[in-house]
Amino acid sequence: MKIAVLPGDGIGAEIVAQAVKVLKRLGRDGLAFELAEAPVGGAGYDAAGDPLPEKTLALAKEADAILFGAVGGPQYDSLPRAKRPEQAILGLRKSLGLFANLRPATIYPELADASTLKPEVVSGLDLLILRELTGDIYFGEPRGIRTLDSGEREGFDTMRYTESEIRRIAHAGFRAARKRRKRLCSVDKANVLETSQLWREVVTEVGKEYPDVVLSHMYVDNAAMQLLRNPKQFDVIVTGNMFGDILSDEASMLTGSIGMLPSASLDARGKGLYEPIHGSAPDIAGKGVANPLATILSAAMMLRYSLEQDGAADRIEAAVRKVLAQGLRTADIVAPDGRAIGTEAMGDAVVAALD
Repeated sequence: MKIAVLPGDGIGAEIVAQAVKVLKRLGRDGLAFELAEAPVGGAGYDAAGDPLPEKTLALAKEADAILFGAVGGPQYDSLPRAKRPEQAILGLRKSLGLFANLRPATIYPELADASTLKPEVVSGLDLLILRELTGDIYFGEPRGIRTLDSGEREGFDTMRYTESEIRRIAHAGFRAARKRRKRLCSVDKANVLETSQLWREVVTEVGKEYPDVVLSHMYVDNAAMQLLRNPKQFDVIVTGNMFGDILSDEASMLTGSIGMLPSASLDARGKGLYEPIHGSAPDIAGKGVANPLATILSAAMMLRYSLEQDGAADRIEAAVRKVLAQGLRTADIVAPDGRAIGTEAMGDAVVAALD
């Protein structure tokens, strides 16, 4: 199984190293991994003058799956838009056809008190957000900044979706719901946006093919409120690129820390890019305090969704639960009176739990 390892910037190298450590431990039990590393993001720009160097993209295309860290940093803020580190992840999504982003938000019992919401509101939370990744306002044309006749500057972006793009992500949402509790909530802004009106029409049509799944619709502003008011009402949420970007980050904080949430970005055949949903955190890079569990759990998703190794994925997830049950915490999830361990120590603890 060939895995492209793209650590990226900031804490990316630190957290990816711990996930690689876990994969190598599984390799001792008979799983054969070929791990190949390449620069991406700011590291790609430093190495080759491009956030997504040609060799990195070629490696990603050849691999069975991609393990990704994080990109970005203040030293790159002044670069032209096309050279910014964030263009690497957008380019990978587009070049590889990674249209379905799966972001689970699960509360571990030991971390119910770490959430900013009351434990009784979040205890038992288990939801999945499916975000469409290759369309919407992030990719729509035309876009740009122009000067009007009045001399004032105007920025503009275009939100657009084709029927086939909506249908594709809707099918992915219904299939995911079938594997869970058979409830799908489609989030849009159909009362204002024509794009969302088409979205709702197409999702409703697709829903007729899945009579065993209960479909509901919700406006995005209400969904944002309901995630805080009663998050356990949701099973699977399917939504567009921009709304999914915002809602999935909101859902992450229900769990206590953005450092706990993995994600998968899949193509039509199940090949995927796997990454924690947090950023490069340049303020703590190099300090050895970042939480690697989201990246380790992303590796578990990679084993399950792209490499068909459900047993190995189960082992990783069980090891994470065991570590948390032992009371081990990084700084982002430690109790006010608790003692935090570092990035490498947490990775070592997960490896030990695998043993």
